[in-house]
Amino acid sequence: MLSFRACFRVHESGPPAARRRALASATATPVSPVEGIPKHSTFLNPRCRNMSLHSFGLEPLSCHAWNKDRTQIAISPNSNEVHIYQKKGKEWTKIHELTEHSGRITGIDWAPESNRIVTCASDRNAYVWTLKDEVWKPTLVLVRINRAATCVKWSPLENKFALGSGARLISVCYFEKENDWWLSKHIKKSICSTVLSLDWHPNNILLAAGSADLHCRVFSAYIKDIEDKPGPTPWGAKMPFGEVLLEHKDCGGWVHGVSFSPSGDSLAWVSHNSSISVADATQGKEVTQLTTENLPLLSVLYVNETEIVAAGHDCCPYQYSYKGPGSLEFVKKLDIPKQSSKTSMSAMQHFRNLDKKATTEEDDSELDTLHQNSITQLCIVEGERGKVEKFSSVGLDGAMVVWEVKL
Repeated sequence: MLSFRACFRVHESGPPAARRRALASATATPVSPVEGIPKHSTFLNPRCRNMSLHSFGLEPLSCHAWNKDRTQIAISPNSNEVHIYQKKGKEWTKIHELTEHSGRITGIDWAPESNRIVTCASDRNAYVWTLKDEVWKPTLVLVRINRAATCVKWSPLENKFALGSGARLISVCYFEKENDWWLSKHIKKSICSTVLSLDWHPNNILLAAGSADLHCRVFSAYIKDIEDKPGPTPWGAKMPFGEVLLEHKDCGGWVHGVSFSPSGDSLAWVSHNSSISVADATQGKEVTQLTTENLPLLSVLYVNETEIVAAGHDCCPYQYSYKGPGSLEFVKKLDIPKQSSKTSMSAMQHFRNLDKKATTEEDDSELDTLHQNSITQLCIVEGERGKVEKFSSVGLDGAMVVWEVKL
């Protein structure tokens, strides 16, 4: 499979050639973010007190989710397993392994109130996991898809969840008490390719989806069997199941991540053409797009009503600010670069390099960011959706970083 660098032309104003080569090699062979750090360990970032790095080994982390009180984390090491860790002091201890899937895990979400975990994978299945007698027991969901599942997300009220797939549809799944099973209804309208990302509106009805057909859409996911008829919103008044309330066709690339604002009045998404966009429902659904000089972003998250955090192939989270139509601006890079300490090489270091690497030159392949490979997902750690205090990121380097929001 071609790496993203084979499909994406790096801008001339982008990172230096040495960094591009380092990133390309890291994509093929993930390495530990800090040499000498034991597996599943935690340590503070020496550059800044506003972030901490947690290492879970050498395997890439494709997705993660937190429990309600943030004492446990569920991660997938890019395999068919989900590992659940519990934090004890500064160490993470593995306490459970979820192994029902036969394909690579592509999505995890942990419902805070009901304490249920939903997982999906490339085996075209989804499971809802319930903790009984200290054992996680799976329930198979009838998602009815013939291609791999790609992402999954609980609704705010936790009475349903949405699942994206390569079958060019979205499965909205809900529990039917009469038959004691999870059923699904399909949203197929106008979707022409794989669904890559999902996010729920705070009203529990609207659902945003980004897909590989270069479109970003907002659908109604209203299921009359389990919920009351919704009232009007800035996105629209009539909301039968599957109704398309927004369809933006000019995203410029695959839509890797979508996120509603805390009020639900605006929607942000990131695309493979290195752009970030915001649609404002209160302003006639006007779309504001900002094309960056960075590598493509993969995940996006609102930290309050105007501030947005996004991260991806540049291995670093960036902060953006949206103040209204035409006013989407880059604010700052959240990772503080290491201080350059280029000093004369000691005789001992000279011979160490000669012994280990057969060269006397210093190794310049390490990036100046905490993550040493692409960031795949962002999640809220502390604070409400309207006022996020901390968020986490996982990456292909096998690391998880907790970032403190400083606005």
